[in-house]
Amino acid sequence: MSKTPIILGIESSCDDTCAAILHGQKILSNIVANQDVHKIYGGVVPELASRAHQQNIIPVVDAAIKKANIKKKDITAIAFTKGPGLLGSLLVGSSFAKSFAMGMNIPLIAVNHMQGHILSHFIDEGEPMPEFPFLCLTVSGGHTQIVKIESPNRMEVIGTTIDDAAGETFDKSAKILGLSYPGGPLIDKYAKNGNPHAFEFGKPKIKELNFSFSGIKTSIMRLIQKGVAKNPNFIAENLKDLCASIQHSIVSILLKKLEKAIQQTSITQIAIAGGVSANSYLRSELEKLATTKGYQLYIPKLEYCTDNAAMIAIAGYFKYLDANFADQSETPSARLAF
Repeated sequence: MSKTPIILGIESSCDDTCAAILHGQKILSNIVANQDVHKIYGGVVPELASRAHQQNIIPVVDAAIKKANIKKKDITAIAFTKGPGLLGSLLVGSSFAKSFAMGMNIPLIAVNHMQGHILSHFIDEGEPMPEFPFLCLTVSGGHTQIVKIESPNRMEVIGTTIDDAAGETFDKSAKILGLSYPGGPLIDKYAKNGNPHAFEFGKPKIKELNFSFSGIKTSIMRLIQKGVAKNPNFIAENLKDLCASIQHSIVSILLKKLEKAIQQTSITQIAIAGGVSANSYLRSELEKLATTKGYQLYIPKLEYCTDNAAMIAIAGYFKYLDANFADQSETPSARLAF
């Protein structure tokens, strides 16, 4: 192998056990083991998630190394998710990473999960990459942020949710509609054939670049409860329109704040990241906005939207270049600051 570092990435912040191998910025493997056990509970059960990680971590890492067609001794450093996330899940990934680093005598790199989502745009697959500085709308089940990125290691959150996240609002709305978990993709699916203007929901009035989704979540719940009280078949008869309207309302809030951030910073290089960046309506509305306004837009491949280890490995790559290593005393944090 050349002197270009080979990074093993480990991601275990929630319910997916992930391992990836990157040679520089090029991906050699990206393995994800999903946990179907949570579907019957309508959400992730932390204890079950950590147990499944313990079962999956070694087979997943082994599969990543074999698919990359390398040997363990070829690995230059190991990067792991320090947080934010479920503490029990994070502990499994961090414990494995620390043990592997010690056993192989290689550097250990701690990565912020949300920064990993942003830096997934720099995995080299022959596609254009953002130029610095750029803005990233980072939207997931637990986070909704607008981040100003000056360099791979210089990022500033300029807008964030003051309560609920956009992804949580999708999932909670889906639950109210009686859809299975995870609900966000199902809302996206049914919305394709619905009228996005069929129903109106309350709009938050939050200053500056921050977000709030608790109010719209309550508004959605009350509208549906009133509808069902008048007509027991209200949801079934209006499911597509409800999904389309919910989706349109959430995406409109996101884009309004992003446009405001662009105006305030004069930065027209924009990107999206996080699980909700897989939403087809958000993608299409962003493309329309970028085309109309002349912005340069970067949308990640679907495999890099949801949790994956390639994003942890690429973040680890940039930290490796700066010799920004962790030591064996490093501990994961459920609420790791950006």
